[in-house]
Amino acid sequence: MAARIGVSYEGGHPPQTLREIVQTADELGAGTLWAASHLFLREPIANAAMVLAHTNALGAALMAMSPYTVHPVYATMAAAALDEWFPGRVQLCFGSGAPRDLESIGLGAQRPLATLSESIAIARDLLGGEPVTFQGQRFQIKGRRLASGRHTIPLVLAASRPKMLELAGAIADGVLISAGTSPGFIDWALDHVRAGESRTGRSVRKSALVYASVNSDPHVARNTLRRNLGIILRGEHHARNLALAGTSLDQAALTAAFLREDLCAVDALVDDEVVANHTMSGTPAQVKARMADYEAVGLDEIVLAGIGGGAMLRAVMAALA
Repeated sequence: MAARIGVSYEGGHPPQTLREIVQTADELGAGTLWAASHLFLREPIANAAMVLAHTNALGAALMAMSPYTVHPVYATMAAAALDEWFPGRVQLCFGSGAPRDLESIGLGAQRPLATLSESIAIARDLLGGEPVTFQGQRFQIKGRRLASGRHTIPLVLAASRPKMLELAGAIADGVLISAGTSPGFIDWALDHVRAGESRTGRSVRKSALVYASVNSDPHVARNTLRRNLGIILRGEHHARNLALAGTSLDQAALTAAFLREDLCAVDALVDDEVVANHTMSGTPAQVKARMADYEAVGLDEIVLAGIGGGAMLRAVMAALA
């Protein structure tokens, strides 16, 4: 079965660009707009409301709401309020949050497995519509309920490490794997998700963020993704991702280049081979073939990332069709 197509919005583009993207996504039949929650960028709850109000069928996911910055009760309230206005079009995704974001406001992600497990449990209990009493290691609720009652909202866990991937398979309705990951890494990650599924007999929806760009000149297509991809791949936790893709990349040199703002060095390090290994980019034929690689590892949904506007989304969707 072909993977469903979604689109992500990272929060960097102004409202007019987001409007173009979501109207194009709605017109072309994409499933969901995943609104990212990155500190200091545009806030996802407000943007999700606007997306739902200005489209006919497109869904909206609050993407990787971090319980270290937003209490899971509040995140669940937001998703429930959106579901009241736009029934059946809302998803709630939890995640630890970007470490550098948390550090920038003096926070850390202590006990992430327990914290995310409690967040999913709290959201699921509250969405059941009954009074909730919860006593966890981090969060507590004392006999309170949502005013809006019961909701059926899929709960997704963003994950990239083995134990968090297994947790997603065991307790969530879906898993979201981060952008910049190769088909080989996603294949490895989904093995861990399936291990979690086997513990509880669940079957979760499997989604991944995939950078995408298309142009008749593959070098031009990859240029649009090069620096964003470099920001992601410099992280030490991407070492396995690089290895499973057969990618040669000096992460230390890449980090140093960003620190001294030497973008020419960044471009040289994140060459076309690196971009090709970790994105769905190039000519229309190359993008179509790469789509098949991501589908083959078992994804139910490919969430297009790095889309800069409606025209690029239309071009990528045309290539995939």
